[in-house]
Amino acid sequence: MIPLRTPFLLAALALPAAAADKVDFNTQVKPILEAACTHCHGAEKDKGDFRLHTKEDMIKGNENGPGLTAGDLKKSAIYSTLILGHDDDMVMPPSKEGLLDKTQIEVIKGWIEQGADWPAGVTLAVKPRIDFVKHIQPILEQNCVSCHNPEKDKGEWIVSTKKQAFETGESAPNIVPFNLTKSAVYHLTTLGEDEDELMPPKKSGGPLKKEEIALLKGWIEQGAAWPDDVTLKAKEKGAVATNNPDTLELVKKIHALIVQTSKEKAEGEMKSYDSKVPSTGAAYSMVAIKGGEFTMGTPEGEAGRIEDEGPQVKKNIKPFWIGKYEITWDEYEPYQLTSEGRNKDGSRKVWAPTDKPETLISQPTPPYQPMDFGMGRNGFPAICMTQHAANKYCQWLSAQTGHFYRLPTEAEWEYAARAGTKTAYFFGDDAAQLKDYAWFFENAPNFQYSVVGKKKPNPWGLYDIYGNVCEWTLDQYSDGTYKSWAADAATGSLGNTWIKSKTPYPHVARGGHYDDDPEMLRSGARRASEPGWKQQDPQLPKSIWYLTDATWLGFRIVRPLEIPTVEEMYSAWNNGVAKE
Repeated sequence: MIPLRTPFLLAALALPAAAADKVDFNTQVKPILEAACTHCHGAEKDKGDFRLHTKEDMIKGNENGPGLTAGDLKKSAIYSTLILGHDDDMVMPPSKEGLLDKTQIEVIKGWIEQGADWPAGVTLAVKPRIDFVKHIQPILEQNCVSCHNPEKDKGEWIVSTKKQAFETGESAPNIVPFNLTKSAVYHLTTLGEDEDELMPPKKSGGPLKKEEIALLKGWIEQGAAWPDDVTLKAKEKGAVATNNPDTLELVKKIHALIVQTSKEKAEGEMKSYDSKVPSTGAAYSMVAIKGGEFTMGTPEGEAGRIEDEGPQVKKNIKPFWIGKYEITWDEYEPYQLTSEGRNKDGSRKVWAPTDKPETLISQPTPPYQPMDFGMGRNGFPAICMTQHAANKYCQWLSAQTGHFYRLPTEAEWEYAARAGTKTAYFFGDDAAQLKDYAWFFENAPNFQYSVVGKKKPNPWGLYDIYGNVCEWTLDQYSDGTYKSWAADAATGSLGNTWIKSKTPYPHVARGGHYDDDPEMLRSGARRASEPGWKQQDPQLPKSIWYLTDATWLGFRIVRPLEIPTVEEMYSAWNNGVAKE
C-alpha cells in the first residue's frame, strides 16, 4: 500500500456504476481491507502516515487529504488510488503486491457511494491476502478440473474458466463471492472423508489439506477474485518428496572440517580477527571474549525491570568470539537469495551427494518482497529472519570457513553486552547517555535502522549491542528461566546451559531496536518472539524463513573456543522449531 494523495483523473478512470445491492461492510469491505491494506496501514504500521484500521483513522487520512468521505468518491483517496494505472507509483495496493480485482474495487466504490457504513466498534485486523494464480489455481487444477471440464462435466459443473465456474452446475452457483454458506466449492471440502458429497472424493485424493481449505475460505471471503484471462487445465496431483540432504550426516562432514581447521586450543591463543565470507567476499569481524563469571539478570530496584529478568543468578561463561557488528545484508543476502530451485523446507530441488557441504544446507525460499522494506541494504543490518533462518546462516558460514558459528546463548549475549559492568547499561544507569551508543526511538533517523558501527562501542568493542536492531539468541523463552536456574544453582556451576526449543514460540531476542524506548535497551531486558511477528506473511502455511512484521530484528554470531560434538552442532543449527 502507498501514501495517500489528492485524487485526480477520477472522471477518466471511473468504473461503471455500482450495483444496486447494498454493500455489507463486515462481509464484503472488511475482508478486502484486512487482506490488502492493513499490513501497511493498520494498528502496527502507518505507511505514508496513514492508518485505516478504524473508521476514524480512515476518515482522517493524512496530510494529502481525507482517506474516506462518505458518498463522495472524489474526496475518498481510499478509492481514487485503487483505480490508478498499474505503473503509477501511487496505485494502491502497489503492483508488486498485486492490484485489486475490478470486482473488489466495485465493492469499495459501491460502499462509499452508499454512505460508507462502518459498524461501531469494528476494528480491522491483518489477514493473509489470497492470490488466485498463486494459491487457488493450483488447488483447482490438481483437485477439480479433471472431473469438471468441458469434456467431463460431473454434476454439470465446469471449472475451466471464471464464467463457467461461477455459473454452471446442477445447483449453481457453486462460488458466491463473500459468501461461504452459498459456495459449495468450499463447504463440500469440509465434509467428513467418508461422506459421499466430499469434494474431492476420498478415492480421488480427498479430503484437501487444512491449509488448502483455509486458502479457499480466505479467497471466497475476500471476494473470489479470478482474473478474466486465466483458464485452468488439469494438473497431476502429488507432493514431491524433498529428500533433504541437510541431515546429521552432513553435519558430521562440517564437524570434521572444523576440527581440522580450528587452531586455537586455549584462551590465551584467542585473538580478535577480521575475515570474509569465502563464497562472497563479504567482510565480517569477530571480537575475542575471555571467559568468566557474571551475575545474570537485573536487581529488583532497576528502573524498567520486569519480573522475567530475575532472580539474578551467577553464570560461568566459557571463552568465545562474538560478532563485532550485527550481521549485515552484505553478508546475509547472498545466503538468502540463491538461483537454485528450492523446496519450502529450503532444500535444493536438484543436488548430488558430491556437492560441497555449504551448497547442501537448507536456505531460504525467495521472499515475496525485499525484506529490507526500503530501509537500506549496503552496510545495514539484515532483518526479518526467523530464528531457524539465522541458525541455518550460521551453519552455512561454518561449512565455508571451518569455524563453528552459531547464535549466542542468552547468557553469552548478556555477558558480552554488560562487558564486566553491573549497571542497567554498560555505561551506567543514566539512560541520557544512550544516544551516544545506540539508535533507538529518540534518535533513529526516519524511525528506521542505520548502518552498523556508527555509534560508540561498548567496553569490549561491540557496536550496536544496544538498539539499531534487536538480536536473536539461541534460547527458548520462558518467564521462569531464571527461577529454574536459581533453583539449580545449589547443585553446582550452571556453565553455558541454554534452553533448547520445544515449540515454535517464543524464543529470546535481546538488545532492543530503533523504535524502542530506553528501558528495552538495558543489558538485562528480554523480548519473547510471537506469531504476530509474521502476521502479514501472505503464505499459507506461513514461511519458516521470514518474520515479515519484525522489521527491527536481526542477529550477530558467536564462535565458541571449545568445539562441540556433532550432536551439539546439529542441535544448535536446528534449534528453531520452524514448522508451526
